[in-house]
Amino acid sequence: MHIGIIGGGIAGLTAAYRLVRAGHNVTLVESQPQLGGQAGTFAIHGSRLEKYYHHIFTTDHEIIDLLDELDLLPRLRWLDSKVGFFHGGKIYNFVSPGDLLRFEPISIVDRIRLGLIGLYLQRYKDWQKLEGVTAQNWIKRYAGKRNYQVVWGPLLRGKFGERQADVGMVWFWGKIHLRFASRDKGMQQEKLGYLDGSFGLLIDELEKRITQAGGDIQTGTAVTRIMVDQQRVKGLMVRPSNIAGPPGRTTFLPFDAVVATIPSPEFLSLVPELDGEYAGKLSQARYQAAMCLVLSMRQAMSPIYWMNISDPNIPFVGAIEHTNFVDPSYYGGSHILYLSNYLSSRHPLYQMDCDELLTTYLPHLKKINPAFSPDWIEDCRLFKSDAGQPIITTYYTNRIPDHRTPIDGLYLANTTQIYPEDRGMNYSVRLGNTINRLLG
Repeated sequence: MHIGIIGGGIAGLTAAYRLVRAGHNVTLVESQPQLGGQAGTFAIHGSRLEKYYHHIFTTDHEIIDLLDELDLLPRLRWLDSKVGFFHGGKIYNFVSPGDLLRFEPISIVDRIRLGLIGLYLQRYKDWQKLEGVTAQNWIKRYAGKRNYQVVWGPLLRGKFGERQADVGMVWFWGKIHLRFASRDKGMQQEKLGYLDGSFGLLIDELEKRITQAGGDIQTGTAVTRIMVDQQRVKGLMVRPSNIAGPPGRTTFLPFDAVVATIPSPEFLSLVPELDGEYAGKLSQARYQAAMCLVLSMRQAMSPIYWMNISDPNIPFVGAIEHTNFVDPSYYGGSHILYLSNYLSSRHPLYQMDCDELLTTYLPHLKKINPAFSPDWIEDCRLFKSDAGQPIITTYYTNRIPDHRTPIDGLYLANTTQIYPEDRGMNYSVRLGNTINRLLG
């Protein structure tokens, strides 16, 4: 078959790689000039860095198997994770059971309760029974109101904003269950995986293997319409999307099958022929936008890699210091700090440019490190994604659209279909593998 794939992120590239190896004629169309999607990279200090922070867990078998298949496993490094929590003007380590017992913002009873809840969810497997419960109600009932107020509530609020009360417990279960499962038995220190040279190596290798096998990759090309005739997909209308001046000429690319790896609202807008229950599921999909301000600095902000912010007055929800995970020598000795946020795309912060956002954030960096000075900052980059995080509500199973659409030959593979796990590179690889099994 001649198969068209919309989207050059991990899911689209994995699907293209699998399908072209299965003997299909594959054309991948990506609207941006660069492949990778949210795993895309940019050049910095002679190296490459992800636009949005990335790592993998020891349990991420699908991406680990793909790295092995692509001869990239020797470049995979398992590094110590340093997790922290900022609350009440103080940074707390949050790595070991001992750190939990020393977490002063909650009572000793609540610390023990928090640890027991973590152990319980680590072992709990029957997640379907949690589908009708919100994370907020479950946590308050079993972990306690103080633990919700100090620890989990700020994280839910930071991730889902005004929709925090709607988030299903299955989402929270997945975060805790899979995070604990990534630790080897008896291993208190968490290990996380990172490619020596960035995950851009994975993007490059998939691109190379696809083109070597005869696949066609067209970047800077937007899809304007998925063409359908008598409930059968016929191809794509495309045009150049990243050139100066007026839009380029629209052309038709015929296909026997089309795979879309784009967000649900965008997909629905390209196929007005979709209706009924399937279209209803697509139209119900809701996302939080993701935003990362990436700072290159002369000095380290803290010794923590992943710092959760539990302070409603600080306008970002995470401070991820990449060079407390990967050595600063990879970036010419500079320290790399991601300031992450999940917001409605209508939020005023999301409308700001890099300089405006940095100006807003600067006073709050001094709260984390009183010695911080703006002259530490060498460079500032800002990256945004309107569909950063699907909002996972109760009974979410009933809202997931099937990979096979009602239109013959048209398939969907996007982050709304990753469940009960949360989005991530491993599950994007799984989406690509699933599409290959459906079409292969």
